[in-house]
Amino acid sequence: MNILLVNPKYPETFWSFKHVLRFISKKAAFPPLGLLTVAALLPGGWRKRVLDLNVEPLTPEALDWADLVFVGAMLVQKDSAQEAIFQAKAAGKRVVGGGPAFTAAPELFIGVDHFVLNEAEVTLPLFVRDFLAGTPQPRYSSDEKPDIAKTPAPLWSLIRMKNYATMSVQFSRGCPFNCEFCDIIVMNGRVPRTKSPAQLLGELEGLRKAGWRGSVFIVDDNFIGNKDKVKALLRELIAWQKARRYPFTFFTEASLNLAQDEDLMRLMSAANFHKVFLGIETPSLESLKECSKHQNTTMDLARAVNAIQANGMQVMAGFIVGFDSDTERIFEAQLQFIQKIGVVTAMVGMLAALPGTRLWRRLQAEDRLLGETSGENTDGSLNFIPKMGVDTLVQGYKELVNSLYSPKVYYARVNTFLKNYRPTVFSRVSWSETKALFRSFWSIGLRSHSRLLYWKLILKTLFTKFKAFPTAVEMAICGLHFEKCAKKMQED
Repeated sequence: MNILLVNPKYPETFWSFKHVLRFISKKAAFPPLGLLTVAALLPGGWRKRVLDLNVEPLTPEALDWADLVFVGAMLVQKDSAQEAIFQAKAAGKRVVGGGPAFTAAPELFIGVDHFVLNEAEVTLPLFVRDFLAGTPQPRYSSDEKPDIAKTPAPLWSLIRMKNYATMSVQFSRGCPFNCEFCDIIVMNGRVPRTKSPAQLLGELEGLRKAGWRGSVFIVDDNFIGNKDKVKALLRELIAWQKARRYPFTFFTEASLNLAQDEDLMRLMSAANFHKVFLGIETPSLESLKECSKHQNTTMDLARAVNAIQANGMQVMAGFIVGFDSDTERIFEAQLQFIQKIGVVTAMVGMLAALPGTRLWRRLQAEDRLLGETSGENTDGSLNFIPKMGVDTLVQGYKELVNSLYSPKVYYARVNTFLKNYRPTVFSRVSWSETKALFRSFWSIGLRSHSRLLYWKLILKTLFTKFKAFPTAVEMAICGLHFEKCAKKMQED
């Protein structure tokens, strides 16, 4: 049995980092961790191939080889997923669809023979059982939340690691909070489930033995959702890293209450975490309460960010405009707030109503939904009627993003960040990073209209904060990407 597992293409967005990848000679930012795990869940005797459309095209030869075509996708990948399904059906292949997009909105996809929804540890074995018996059903779904301590390690041998900027692993699923707009708790629940420390360290050892060095993204919904479990992991991870001379740097996603736990920040820093993505959302207390982001209302947001960055972790963050309580003043308030706290990678999006969320249900009851979401809240599209009006929100949002990623404003934010940042990471400069530096000399230092800002940053960091020099170079390169994405959004 030949199984072709297809990862659809991501559109060009802030999150794709398309314009960064060429600097480091990579084809994609992240590997398809979900499909690599699904491959490990399939029978050992089946032959498997992962085809990542962000790396290579779906060819007739690949489809000819396959007996079954599995397509897994996030909502933002839905257009590419549908195209892959059409190609597979045109080749006479049976298609299995799964993952977050298919689970959230199966009605969006045409041509899928078998929907294997929710968490694959539960529903995939049921499909395999019926398929082998000759009685596969059109739909498999379950509300059961599996024990991921029993989840097998991803099959890393199915990808070429050199194509990717970073590798990915998962320690936990679920988040204890209840934000109105979030679909994570709809899919994965509010009780975080974790792997054992030994299990995750085994996965990391597999990556290390496969030759990977450098960045690893821990893809958890909220890495610190269960603080006791994560602290136990970190203590073992610190020893593991030290014994192997720190082969990896880590980044992850977490809630802002990380800043209220000094011990946890210290442990993450010691384990070689150097970045963390937070859902800050808004400086408006009223909007935070509106969306049930109560964990962010109990602290000074600026001090929280400073505390984390003082512990050696660069804060990346998501921000939202378009809450019912937002007025036209929110755009300038967000700009000033983001500049003040020095969050360089500030992913600002318009509020989106994702299927199944409390927000979706409320707006549906209020007859304010405009249709399906694109799955990408930074693309300038809107799927509900905002209180401030569609035109006001969209125009204000575009002006905000354009301002945030204009070179002068962006580099000012980088400088604010560097003042507060206390780098602690142990890392080796790779050949791809060295190439990126020299390419940045040419692309930004010579050809870009922001070259003076670039050289000022490079020289200042080189002579006053040398340990942060790789971070400064990375931020300059990312700034070019963000600026191009902002311009594309304006044109669209």
